[in-house]
Formats: sequence, structure tokens, C-alpha cells
Amino acid sequence: MPLMSKNVFLVGMMGSGKTTVGRALAKRLGLRFIDSDKEIESRTGASIPWIFEMEGEAGFRKREAEVVRDLTARKGIVLATGGGAVMDPDSRRHLRGRGTVIYLRATASHLFARVVHDKTRPLLQTDDPLKKLEELLRLREPLYDAVADVVIETGNQNVHAMVHIIADKLSAKWRIKGIQPGSARGGKAKSGGKATTGAFARLRVALGDRAYPIQIGPGLLGDGRWVARMVKGKSVAVVTNTVVAPLYLSRLTDTLHAAGKQVVSIVLPDGEQEKNWQSLMTIFDVLLENRCDRGTTLLALGGGVIGDMTGYAAASFMRGVPFIQVPTTLLATVDAAVGGKTGINHPMGKNMIGAFYQPAAVVADTLTLHTLPDRELSAGIAEVIKHGAILDTALFDWLEIHMEALMARHNAALTHVIRRSCEIKAEIVRQDEREESGLRAVLNFGHTFAHAIEAGLGFGVWLHGEAVGCGMVMAADLSCRMGWLSAESAGRIRALVARAGLPTVAPVMPFAQWMNLFQVDKKNAGGDVRFILLRALGSAVMTRVPEEPLKETLEHCCMNSTS
Repeated sequence: MPLMSKNVFLVGMMGSGKTTVGRALAKRLGLRFIDSDKEIESRTGASIPWIFEMEGEAGFRKREAEVVRDLTARKGIVLATGGGAVMDPDSRRHLRGRGTVIYLRATASHLFARVVHDKTRPLLQTDDPLKKLEELLRLREPLYDAVADVVIETGNQNVHAMVHIIADKLSAKWRIKGIQPGSARGGKAKSGGKATTGAFARLRVALGDRAYPIQIGPGLLGDGRWVARMVKGKSVAVVTNTVVAPLYLSRLTDTLHAAGKQVVSIVLPDGEQEKNWQSLMTIFDVLLENRCDRGTTLLALGGGVIGDMTGYAAASFMRGVPFIQVPTTLLATVDAAVGGKTGINHPMGKNMIGAFYQPAAVVADTLTLHTLPDRELSAGIAEVIKHGAILDTALFDWLEIHMEALMARHNAALTHVIRRSCEIKAEIVRQDEREESGLRAVLNFGHTFAHAIEAGLGFGVWLHGEAVGCGMVMAADLSCRMGWLSAESAGRIRALVARAGLPTVAPVMPFAQWMNLFQVDKKNAGGDVRFILLRALGSAVMTRVPEEPLKETLEHCCMNSTS
């Protein structure tokens, strides 16, 4: 492998730690460390503030682009770039093509705390440096994402931990035979890693011989290239519903036909209440009537209901045929489509009949999210909040800052939360595919309450994500009553759920009914009801709960207290 392929380029905002991390990383890898700002000062004999004062930002950016061009052409280096280096298109091209790019990501509040007293930052010499930082981050973050091969959250991690994580990711990438880091954006996604180009992202769920890619981006339903890579047989059965079919079935069918595939369409009624045995039999009926065989690939075009049922049908039909998830809701994209949980509901409980069966791929066209009703979008955001609450405080912080942009469907915000949520879900699934170690169970934060709400009201009265949002508020309240989560953190969860347009008050049901509904939960063992609770934001645990605090939570979180 050419040495140049082992170049490492660090990008990110001022204060993200590029110089500190870069110097330690270079020592760990045995490479040479270079700081682009120091190189500019060395070449000009002047400080960065002086260059800004004498030549303005435009003059400095020109010098910066020249330095990036020259330094990225060297071999065996770790380069810490300036925060604004990605603004230049040629610099982005050099960074993408000449090494592996690491984006050190941090929230504006974290960055401000690190640089507030630094008088050598010309762009922050304003009356409101925090506002300036927020503006710069909004402008630059899509560009950091566009060039990055690996994203590292720097919020609460120390330098040693970050260097260890980066070194492990680089080692894994460099071991992949025939794939050069930084060169995969036009071809295959890197195994176990991520590639991004603008609004597009690629990840991989690393499950050995069951590994599969996740492709995210606008316009994928009309792009036949993924069909050629991911659909192996000639026959395809597209399973969708009466809401999604008029919007996207024709476009997807045209793409499949153009790729030489024979297509059968199965259009089911819409709604959670349709996730049942009768709908599953309808899928089997159409497959058999059209003489589909083991070479047929099932495509799930729709939300989580369609994805779960199609996956279960694929696991069962002829004892297993391949299927691909093509989610069209945010909820399905960030949760149900990734991980291989399939199934149908039973009148006595949600998802009680099913199988673990991994898809062959996940293809998420983000343009489909622009047609989602606001209520459906909010339902998807619930799962994103969950990921931040249980595992990623940096994501939770980001949501607190950018919730309005996400609700407004800004493309950069959508891509960010989808990519990060899929990364989190993929890593948990890799470590605990079948919930054998208990790690994957933390993804059910809020779900014990949510499933009880859905079953108690009747499936379909509340959307699943709405129930999850309220369930997280209830789980946070219970975590407080157990003496773990602070009242401040529980309040942050409640406030964020409310800002997402989700319910924060549970429906009224007698305590005995709640308990009966809790008993029908897959996490339970030996008759004990178990909940996923928080010891702190970012730290989840599965536990049994005494009756008294549980009763207090139900009384507090319902519309009226009940006996």
C-alpha cells in the first residue's frame, strides 16, 4: 500500500482539539505531525492575527489553500488543518483524495468554553463570540461531514481516549485489502466505516458474513446503481402500503425495470393495526401466486410496519430469501430498518411474533422525508433523542441546539441525525445482535412504557414514536425516583421531547392495567418486569423497579392520578 494512503488529515472547528490530538496521534502512528497554521506562520514570518489584519480573511484563505495543497501531497503525515480550510473546494478535493480525513466534532457550547479566553482567534474578536461560533459551525459542518471518513465526538472524551479510538479505526481501514482510505467515495463503502459526499453517507453494519451496507442520500429511489450492487436475482417483490405506493412505488419500479429486474408489487393497508397475521399472509399469497422462488429479493418500501413485516416474510418464505430495507420515514430510517428485528403484533403485545433476520442492505432516500406529515417526522425524532439520551450526550446537546433546523427538514440536519443514529445502532447490533449480552436492550429506553401505551389505547391511536417520546419522559421520571438521574437531566429530556412536538403526558389507565401491559414485554424474565433507565444522560441500565416509585411515576405522568 502506498505510504501516502496512510496520511491522516484532521478537520474541525477551532477549539476541537486538532493540534493536541494530532500531535498525540502522530506519535502513536509513527508519522510526522504538521499544523497548517504553524506552517503558514513559518512561511510568512508573521502571526495569524497579523495576516488577518494586513491581508484580511480572503488573503489568509488564499495562503491556507496553498499550504493545504502542498502539505497533503507529502507522505506519512498527520496534518491538523485550520478550522476554515474546508471552505476552499480545491482544499476539500486534496483532503479527500490524499489521505484519511478525521472530523473532530464538538458543539458550539463546548468549543466556546475552550476558546473564550484565547485572544489569538481573529474571527472571535466580536461582541458576541458564542454567536459567531454558532454561525461558523452551521456554515462549516456540512463541509466537514462531506470530507470526513471518520467522525469523532470530542465533547467529553479525553485526548488519550480519542487517539485510541482513531488509531483503532485507522488500523481497521488500512487492513482492508485493495481499498485505499480517502478513495472510496465513488465506489464501495469501507467495511465497518463511513464515507460521505455532501448529503450522502455510507456505513456498514459489521456482522461477519451477515454484514450489510447502509446508503443514505437524496434521490436514491431513482438511482439504479445501488440496484446493480445489492439486488442479486432477477425477481423483486416490492412490499409497500396505500400511503407510500402513490408517492414512490412507480419511481422505484421504473428504477428496478431499468436495471433488468422483474417486479411484483404488494400494496398493503396502512397503519400499525395492520401489522398482523392477515397482512403477512397477504404477502405470502402474492409471492406464491406469482411463483416467486428463493432467488426473489423482497424490498420493504415504507415505514417501520412495512419493514418489520417484510423482514419477517423474507425470513419465513421458503425458509429465507434476501430482503432490502427502503425506509421512507425518519423513524424507520434511524431505528427499525437497521438491526434485523422483524415481526408482527399480537393483540396482547407488540412485536411478540417475529425473528432476527438481517437485511441485505438499507437504502434511505432522504427526499422521502420531505413528504412526511409533521406528526410522522416528530415520531422519528423520538428515536434520535433516545440515541442521544442513552449513549451519545454530544448528539443530545446537538439536538438541543438544532431542533428547529431538524423540524424544518434542513438537509444537513437530516443527514447528520440519520448518519449518527445509524452509526450508534450499527455498533450496538454488531456487539449484541440478538440481545444476548443485554447491551442491545438499552435501545428500548422508554419502550416498556411506550408499548404499554400503544397496546392499552389500541395499536394505531398513537404513533409508535409518539409513545416512545412520552415513554422516555416517564422513564426519566422513574430514573429520578430511583435516585439516579438528576432532576435537571430529566427536565432536559422532557423539554426536548416537547420541542420535537411529541406528547409528554401519558394516557390515563388504572395501575393494574399498566402492570398487566408491562408483563407482556420481551425484556422480562422470570415474571419480573424490567425497565431501561438512566443513571445519567448517556448511561443506561436495565433493572427491576420497586412498585412504589413506579406507581408514583404513573400518577405523576398521567393526565390525572389513578389508583
